[in-house]
Formats: sequence, C-alpha cells, structure tokens
Amino acid sequence: MASFALFIFTLVALSSSCSYAIGPQNNKTLLSLASRIGINYGRLGNNLPSPYQSINLVKSIKAGHVKLYDADQETLMLLSQTNLYVTIMVPNNQIISIGADQAAADNWVNTNVLPHYPQTRIRFVLVGNEILSYNSDQDKQIWANLVPAMRKIVNSLRARGIHNIKVGTPLAMDVLRSSFPPSNGTFREEVAAPVMLPLLKFLNGTNSFFFLDVYPYFPWSTDPVNNHLDFALFESNSTYTDPQTGLVYTNLLDQMLDSVIFAMTKLGYPNVRLAISETGWPNSGDIDETGANIFNAATYNRNLIKKMTANPPLGTPARRGSPIPTFLFSLFNENQKPGSGTERHWGILNPNGTQIYDIDLSGTRPVSSLGSLPKPNNNVPFKGNVWCVAVEGANETELGQALDFACGRSNATCAALAPGRECYAPVSVTWHASYAFSSYWAQFRNQSSQCYFNGLARETTTNPGNEQCKFPSVTL
Repeated sequence: MASFALFIFTLVALSSSCSYAIGPQNNKTLLSLASRIGINYGRLGNNLPSPYQSINLVKSIKAGHVKLYDADQETLMLLSQTNLYVTIMVPNNQIISIGADQAAADNWVNTNVLPHYPQTRIRFVLVGNEILSYNSDQDKQIWANLVPAMRKIVNSLRARGIHNIKVGTPLAMDVLRSSFPPSNGTFREEVAAPVMLPLLKFLNGTNSFFFLDVYPYFPWSTDPVNNHLDFALFESNSTYTDPQTGLVYTNLLDQMLDSVIFAMTKLGYPNVRLAISETGWPNSGDIDETGANIFNAATYNRNLIKKMTANPPLGTPARRGSPIPTFLFSLFNENQKPGSGTERHWGILNPNGTQIYDIDLSGTRPVSSLGSLPKPNNNVPFKGNVWCVAVEGANETELGQALDFACGRSNATCAALAPGRECYAPVSVTWHASYAFSSYWAQFRNQSSQCYFNGLARETTTNPGNEQCKFPSVTL
C-alpha cells in the first residue's frame, strides 16, 4: 500500500458514450469475478495464524477471492481444497530477470502456476506491486521491464494451454499527476509515454484489467476539517458535479476511479477495465492520523461491499453498470509493517482470528443487520502534546539496541541521560529508551521519523516525564 504523499486529488470524466462493451460469455465471467469480493492476505506479522487457519478465516468472512503477495506453495496447495478464486504475485525483484528472458518467465510459471492449476482456481497473476511509486535508478529499470515481463508471463501461460488467467500489475493513485475534478485525470509525465502507453496497449490487447490500489482515506485525511467524511464513507446526501463533464458524484471512491478512466482515455484507451486490487480504511493509527477508527473502517468497508455486489452492477458515473472486481485490504492487522500506525491497522480480523468488526463480504446481509460499532473519538484532528515511549513488556535486549540507535544519530538526543544529568535516574532500560524515543522523535519527526522503533514504541498523550526530567514532545 503506497503513501498518498504524491496524490493530488484531481480527476477526469468520460462522456457517457465511452462505456465499454464485452461479449455475453466474457460478461458472465466478469460478473462472477466482480460479485465475489476479494480479500488481501498479507503476512507481515509475527503473531498471525497459520495458512491453514487463515484460509478457513477467509471462508468464514465469506470472501470469494483471495489475493496473495507472493505465490506461497503451502498456501496455494491449501487453496486447492476451496472454491476461492486466487490471485498470485510476481515479486518486484524478479521483474527485470523475467522481462529480459522468456526462460525465466517459463520457470516462474512452471514453479508457481503449473503445480497448482487448475485445482487451485488461479485467475490473476499480478506482476510487481506499485512499482511506479518508487523512482530510484534501479526502480526505473524495473519500470522498463514491467510490460516485457507481463508479456512473457502471458506467453508462458498460453504455451501451456492456459487462457483464463489474466495478467496485470497493481498501481497506486500516485501514478496520476492530477485527479480532481475527475475529468482532469492525467498520468505523471515521466511514466505516461514510456510505461503507461505500452501497459494500456497490453491490457487492452489481452482483455485484462487496470489494477488500482485506491484509498479514499488518504485524500480525505489530508484535510479532515474541510473534506466531508460522509462523502468518503459512502454516507453523504450531497453530490459533486464535475464542471467539465456534468457527471454527478455521490462518493470519493467514484471520483478517484473515474480520474484513472479519464487518464487512460487521454492516452487513447477509454475501454480498459478497472479492478480494485486494494481498498479499505484503517481501524486505528497514530494520534495524528485523524479518522482512523473502527467505526469509519466498518462503515467504509460495509458500504463498499454493498456497492460492489449490487445486482445489476452500479459502476461509476463514467461507466454506468460496469462490474469492478474488488479486493479489500486486508485480512489481518499486520504488526510488522513499517511506517505510521495506520500501516499496521487495516485488518478485518485480529491475529487471533476474531473480527475487529462485524462484516459479510458476500454482501447478502443488509448493512443494518451487522453488529453495532464503537463511537469514533478521533474524527477531528488532535491538538496538544504527544510523546513517544517504550511499549509495555518490550524485550530489554531489543530496547537496548533501539536506545543505542536513537542516541547515536545526534549527541543532543540523549544528553539528559548522562550520569548525573536530570533524566539519568531511574536507571532502567525502559526509562532511558522512553526518553530517547521521545527525544529522537521530537528532533527528527520533520524528517519522516516515526514513533515505531521496530514495534518497540508507541505514542501517548500522557506526559511520561516528571518535575526533574522533562521529556521532549511533539506538538500537534
């Protein structure tokens, strides 16, 4: 899941004559795929259930499709005993070798598809994950090899008589330079011609999907005071009319999706189908991550499921009636994901398998019948001081290593912890680490440092210091 730092909320609208049409058989298959809400099964946690238990949990929430971030052999074998559709992924670090060598693509398919197909109902192979969100020289080599790698995977599948697995690549909204109003949707200049044009040509020619990771939470949370939360949660009675097209929008997700449709249209590909490879809302986060709570997460996901399982399909204002295969992010809260607190709180389930909130991915239960939700308490930005302290029960050896790291970047960070100084006592690893974490975070937060320290730290609004030792804080 990519950061929305580059996301400038600006979109493009299609004329109503641009809706795509596909044949009856393909339409039946697409409706089957789209009506089954999928779930992203990430495994960046040290407390998650086994693959066997996880697949049973996927079935318990009535998902119809599961998306993996790899092609884990044990998981694929277990999935052969289910009716779940399956999506697997080629890692970013294999794209260059596969793009340059058909034999490498053949080997990947022989290793990761043939042992499981057709018993495991693999329907999509995704090549890479949000690769256009990274732009080092090495990343740009991956950009150049993306479409060649996708072509070679398709060649390999077809050579083995496999024609019902589509190949795509998931991209984040930061692939757009502008996205608001929807009719302004435009791809970034550095990727439009060299990457997006050949990608769209490939997707159009293979009747595949433009896979999009799309999170209304991020553009909403950039200005939660002036942006309307109800509009982001599918709960609004108000509408927005695109001034260039006259298309009327009732929610933020449709605006974001249509911005991509219009960006594709500007490059000459108005009919490439959309799929949502990731979407969701965080159920918790850091103190400054406004609106990340269980109430909003459940409301967004429940309403999303209702929208995407509607029969007949609703589509978007630019593509009325078009089904959109959709994957929720994610199955579990993953406690080893780096970054801000929301990164570790997108799950529908706790690691012990219990539901964080009541949800039914089949869409057959009315939203009103689902369980009650805790009242949100952070839908407006927090104002005040925040400290960063060691989590309760943290391993002292690990805390000591984190303490050394925090104190090692600048002599000023931990000066108050020196023997005889104001924060030296009490002499404990936890006390010293808490001071060091707060001091480091206050000093370097503007340089994107997080109150995380490999899971050893947490934010608090309770001042951990005392009259003698004043802990540095961050003022929000």
